[in-house]
Amino acid sequence: MWRLLLRTLLFTMLVPVVVIALVPAFIIGIGRLVPPAPLTSLQYLGAGAFVIGVGVYLYCATDFLFVGRGTPAPYAPPRELVIRGLYRYVRNPMYVGGLIALLGEALVYHTVRIVAYELVVFAMWHWFVVTYEEPALTRLFGETYVQYCAMVARWVPRVIAAA
Repeated sequence: MWRLLLRTLLFTMLVPVVVIALVPAFIIGIGRLVPPAPLTSLQYLGAGAFVIGVGVYLYCATDFLFVGRGTPAPYAPPRELVIRGLYRYVRNPMYVGGLIALLGEALVYHTVRIVAYELVVFAMWHWFVVTYEEPALTRLFGETYVQYCAMVARWVPRVIAAA
């Protein structure tokens, strides 16, 4: 378990921290990382979105570790298909959490440059999910994953109509 935890922490430092924190910091400008006071309600909303997005990633990484017995990293994927927690609603909640965090940063810093960056990030993540992740998970988990894909949307949770 400790080995998986260390691998998860390493992956988190190499990918999510770089994508969600370091690149946006360079886009914003290191000297402008502290927004001017007083904060607007939009900035508070953005800060909340950032915290929620990071929380989503951490919650899902914990599910990968304890339920899936693996990591978010492609080189050490879960051994069990994780379809609980946020994975009941959307197949890629970690990525969605990252997008929410980036949107939060754009709101806090009042910059469309982060939104433009976010669109590029989303396009890259979508390409990765479709060309690598989904085929790899289909090979790994077979019909169970295919059925899961039929029931759970890739990016946006489906709205279930009341009967």
